[in-house]
Amino acid sequence: MNGYTQARFIIETLANAGFIAYYAGGWVRDFLLGHPSDDIDIATNAPPEAIQSLFPKTVPLGIAFGIVLVIIDGHEYEIATFRSDKDYKDGRRPSRIEFTTAIEDAKRRDFTINGMFYDPIAEKVLDFVGGREDLAAKIIRAIGNPHERIREDRLRMIRGIRLSCRFHFPIDPATEAAIRAHAKELFPAVAIERIAQELEKGRAFGKLRPMLCMLHDYHLLEEIFPSLKATSLIEIEKRIEPIKHFPVEAPLIASILELFPHSPLEEQIALCKLLKLPNLDQQFTAFLFQAKELIRKKSPTELIEWAYFYANRFAAISLRIIAAHLDEDKREQFFAYHDEKKAQLATSIERICKREPLVQSQDLSALGILPGKTMGLLLKEAEKISINEQLHDKKTVLSRLQGHPEWP
Repeated sequence: MNGYTQARFIIETLANAGFIAYYAGGWVRDFLLGHPSDDIDIATNAPPEAIQSLFPKTVPLGIAFGIVLVIIDGHEYEIATFRSDKDYKDGRRPSRIEFTTAIEDAKRRDFTINGMFYDPIAEKVLDFVGGREDLAAKIIRAIGNPHERIREDRLRMIRGIRLSCRFHFPIDPATEAAIRAHAKELFPAVAIERIAQELEKGRAFGKLRPMLCMLHDYHLLEEIFPSLKATSLIEIEKRIEPIKHFPVEAPLIASILELFPHSPLEEQIALCKLLKLPNLDQQFTAFLFQAKELIRKKSPTELIEWAYFYANRFAAISLRIIAAHLDEDKREQFFAYHDEKKAQLATSIERICKREPLVQSQDLSALGILPGKTMGLLLKEAEKISINEQLHDKKTVLSRLQGHPEWP
C-alpha cells in the first residue's frame, strides 16, 4: 500500500468501527491547491484507546492530547481525537483539553487555510472556518480572534509568516496587527528548536530569504537574534541576497550565517548551539569557515591542503556557497579553476577518501623504521611529498624520504 492507500485504510477502519474520521490540516490545503502528498494527518471522534485497539502497531504519541501514532508498513500517521484546547497559560500548550466535535476542533487550529477537513469516503471537503474562501482569495487569516490564537501559541506568528512566504499569500490586516503586537512575546514561550524547525521548512520550500526579511519587518528576527535589532531591512536584504544562488542541499545554518558577515568562527559555532542544531551542522560551519580562509589566501597553498579540502564531503557545497557571493560572470571561472585543480589531484583525493596513502607503515617497517613518533612523522612527510609533487610511484617517494632529516 502507498501512503494514500494506507491513510484511506485507516479512515475506513475507523468508519467500520462506528467512528467518523477525516484527513486534516495541511494536506487538505495542499490538495485544494493541486499538490496532495502522502503526508496525511487524520482527525477523528474515536477516543485514543479505541484507536489503539483497532490497529496492531501504535505509539501513544500524546495521549494527554488525544494523539496516537499508527504505523503501517513503516509509514507513520498521526491520529488525533477531535478536541478543544483549554486554559493556555504559557503561550505554548493548553493545560487541559476536552474531546469534542469536528467543528470545535477546527476552531482551535491556527489559520483558516489549515483548518479544513476532507472525507475521502464521501470525497468531500468540510470547512467550518472559511478556509476554502481564504484559499481562493489567497490570504493568511487566523481562525477567530488572532490575538487569542497567538496568545495560545506564540509560534503561530512565525508559522503565519512562513505560510505567507511559501504561498505568496498576504497576511490579512487583523492577523498582521496581532503578530506585530505580540512579537516581543516570542520568548520564553517558544522553544528555539521549534523556531529552527520553521526556518528549516522555509528553507526546504526555497522561501527562507523572503521569510527572514518578513520576520525582520515584523520585528521577530531581532527577538531570535538580538544583535540584528539596529540593522535595517535594506541591509538584511543585502546580506542574504546570495542565498538565492545557494544549492538546495545547503544546510539551514549556511543561510543563517549570511545574516552575520565577517563573524569569527567562535560566534558561528555559538549560533549553531543557540539554534540547537546537530553536531554535523557545527562540523559544516567549521569547514565552510576554513574553506573561505583557504580560498582567500594570497600566499601559495600546498597541493596537499587542496587535496584534503576536495576530499571533504562538505567541499562541493562549500564551493557553491562561496561562488554565490561572486558576480555571475566570475562564477564560471571560479568553478572551472576548481574543477581543473580537482582533476589534477584526482588520484591523491581518491587515496585520501579510501584512507590508503601511497606509503604506509608496513613499507617503512620493511626498511627498518620502528613504530613510534619517527614513523608517524615520516608517514606524514611521505604523503606530503607524494601529493605536493604528484608522485605516484612508491619507490620514488621512499627514495626521496630517505633524504629527510628525520630518517634514522
